[in-house]
Amino acid sequence: MLTIILECRDNEAELAQTLSALVPGAVEGVVRDVIVLDHGSRDGSPEVADAAGCRFLTQWDIGDVLRSARGDWLLFLEPGARPLTGWVDAIVDHVAVSPGPARFRASRSHRRPFLQRLVRKTPPLEQGYLVSKRQLVTAIRPGMALADIARGGRPRDLVAEIVPAWAVKAMRADVAG
Repeated sequence: MLTIILECRDNEAELAQTLSALVPGAVEGVVRDVIVLDHGSRDGSPEVADAAGCRFLTQWDIGDVLRSARGDWLLFLEPGARPLTGWVDAIVDHVAVSPGPARFRASRSHRRPFLQRLVRKTPPLEQGYLVSKRQLVTAIRPGMALADIARGGRPRDLVAEIVPAWAVKAMRADVAG
């Protein structure tokens, strides 16, 4: 039903966190495959992806990647982002009733400061992006990034939250510092 796609570059720790949060979806049979599109990582990202059973691509054509996805729906995530409890049911419910794109709600515990939310638009993948593969394949142009794809459409909010990648990085920095 669902293919998850991430782009990374030297995101070993973040990739591990995101992939561990996806385990419930794999256990329930909702996640069919995970594809990691690499932009020249020099850390352990390939090993993390391999250990999790992901396809790790260092060269790709985005159209070929989308066509090769096993799921009928695609979920784009940033490395480090963690969907919270209930994400699997929220996606299954959305797919059952809506053909359009969706995104997670921002975690109430991990929101950007108020002024940042007023001044800056939310980055396109900060809350993930769920879209039907059928809707997407014809609209893809060579060289597009996942964020470019996520800028299109008007996604609905899923009834599940996500801890965005920036918040995970900030928490790790607090612990290290």
